[in-house]
Amino acid sequence: MKGQSGPDFSILADKAFQRLYQNPDECISYSQSLLISDQNPEHRIVLQNIISQAYAMKGDYVQSVNIYSQKEDSQEKEKLSYFLQAAGDYNLADQYQNLDLYNQSQQIISRLLADPKLLKGDNPRMNGITAKLYQLQAINFGINRNYENAQENLSKSDHYLSFNNQENQILKTENRIFRASFLMKENKLEEAKSILDNTLAMTEKNKDYHFLQAFAYENLSRYYFLKEDYLTAIEILEKGFSKIEDIPYNNLKVKIYESLSKNYLVLGNDEKYHQYNKLYTELRTKIDSNTKEGIRYIVKLVETNQNNNLEFQNQKQLKKISGISAGFLLIIISLLACFLVLKSNHKDLKKQSEFFEKQKKLELASQKEVQDISKQISATKATEKDLNKISKEKEDEILQKLEEWEKQERYLDKNMTLSVLSSQMGVNTKYLSEVINNSKGKNFNSYINELRINYIARLLKTNPVYLNYKVSYLAEYSGFSSHSAFTTVFKSITGMSPNVYIQEISKSRTL
Repeated sequence: MKGQSGPDFSILADKAFQRLYQNPDECISYSQSLLISDQNPEHRIVLQNIISQAYAMKGDYVQSVNIYSQKEDSQEKEKLSYFLQAAGDYNLADQYQNLDLYNQSQQIISRLLADPKLLKGDNPRMNGITAKLYQLQAINFGINRNYENAQENLSKSDHYLSFNNQENQILKTENRIFRASFLMKENKLEEAKSILDNTLAMTEKNKDYHFLQAFAYENLSRYYFLKEDYLTAIEILEKGFSKIEDIPYNNLKVKIYESLSKNYLVLGNDEKYHQYNKLYTELRTKIDSNTKEGIRYIVKLVETNQNNNLEFQNQKQLKKISGISAGFLLIIISLLACFLVLKSNHKDLKKQSEFFEKQKKLELASQKEVQDISKQISATKATEKDLNKISKEKEDEILQKLEEWEKQERYLDKNMTLSVLSSQMGVNTKYLSEVINNSKGKNFNSYINELRINYIARLLKTNPVYLNYKVSYLAEYSGFSSHSAFTTVFKSITGMSPNVYIQEISKSRTL
């Protein structure tokens, strides 16, 4: 591979990308075999990005971030081509999104998509990165329930996928499935079904892309669930699961397990419900644990890089100071040489006196310059320390982020803690706790529990399907770790137990 031409490597990289959607373990093995013999630094970064994505599709976020970190060097990054810098930034944005750190992901995406150089559209490789960024941004908009902008961004993504290689065809197919998912959330069910039926017909032509087929089936099952055709929904889910049963697409599997358990619960098949709910809970716990570890890992990685950048800037500043000092020293030496010449030529004492006076002034000027620069560095450090103090602006920013977080209903994640939320928002844990206490009048646990209870109470009122669910499922669905904890908190907030509340709702519907 060493010394391979661009087109040859492009073919190999395209094959590696295809394997992402066939089997992530095979993709990792294939890409690593290419890495062994390819010493081209740009090729290695492309392959490492693909390996990182493969681990993410398995739900192994720790390894995904680990692979990403192996190529992250703040001082070396400046030497890379613009394409590889953009590819690396895209990969970081993707890492953040996988770990539910959507604000951090969006900051990177917005910065990249504001660069005209990226949007020119005259380079197939750059177009691929641009298309992926618009796809990520569409997902972010979808999470925030801004489906109109989500659809717009999918259209922009498709626009940059005109080059007809396999990678672009795969991304186009993914965009169609995402589009159908957003349409379903807008209650445009028939339009969504039409897209998914056509997508499945297309994927049948290339049955190797197991992930895309299972992903499309999983979305199609939601159509039948919303139509209350639970048997067909189960049939569709089983078709999707059969495509990836022996392949470690764990993130997709956990969605299928959850959907199967929901459908069997509504049908009253307790045995099947418990079977799939157990599979869902076990795999969800494993992925959540990996997500937490991945968040800790990536936060530590970013902090290390920021410190390296700061050290790098300080080194440059010190070199600048040294350069200034050396310049003044050279001036002084030159003046001393002039003085010796003047002395040897028997110049008068007055001129000698004037020379020493000038020399002294130059020394003072040199010292003052060094002191001024040192003060600038100290002032910068002092400013950085001041940033740790909470301000009204910071408090407003945190409150706005909390509002967005509530709208996204991310409090339903049963692994949500104060530290996880502070990582997702990119704010100090102490500040977040203080703002919640002051603005909400309660601590974090009381705040999130009240949100969860209000959510499930509203859902029981507006969607009769959930009145058939067991309390244990409602507890898990709303983010509680146990049936008893859910019942206790529910009663403390509503004044009645969940069963009594459900009975009251059921009575009111029959009147």
